[in-house]
Amino acid sequence: MITVGLTGGIGSGKTTVAKMFEELGVPVYNSDERAKDLMQKSPGLIAAIKELLGDAAYKEGKLDRGYVSKQVFNNKELLNALNAIVHPAVRKDFISWAEGQSSDYVIQEAAIIFEIGSQDFYDCIILVTAPKETRIDRIMQRDASNTVEGIEARMKNQLSDNKKIESSHYIIQNENIEQTKVQVLDVHRDLLNKI
Repeated sequence: MITVGLTGGIGSGKTTVAKMFEELGVPVYNSDERAKDLMQKSPGLIAAIKELLGDAAYKEGKLDRGYVSKQVFNNKELLNALNAIVHPAVRKDFISWAEGQSSDYVIQEAAIIFEIGSQDFYDCIILVTAPKETRIDRIMQRDASNTVEGIEARMKNQLSDNKKIESSHYIIQNENIEQTKVQVLDVHRDLLNKI
């Protein structure tokens, strides 16, 4: 079984692309969703997050995402420390999940593969890209409470597409949905040919 990493900057449309692969019958593991679930249910993870960010990280037994975001998004050291706690737990969960799949290849959708140096975990990497303005528009449409400044600050915490392109095996330009579907199908066929 081939293990594929699917990544892209915030607003690039990697979740849209992931759904297209799912429609082709490919199992996709959504790292963000699983991380949220693990941060809510794993006693070890909860204890480590509270130790790092204080008891205020959880309100009435639930992760206070607003509080956590405020703590880490302008503090690179804290963000790196939080990633060092959460990402190994997600990695372990992904491996367990992948072992239960019976397809020719599986995809792990993850926002920050290169940023945390996990690119070597995968047999190949698909990078989803889109112009910065398009990405900002998508994020604003998704959640009107965002500001352009806030979005740009989050973008700065991710590597630029140019740096990711060098180490990616496939690049999907996600601007026009029909063209994106064609690119996904091309990648899917190519991956099946490698098996």
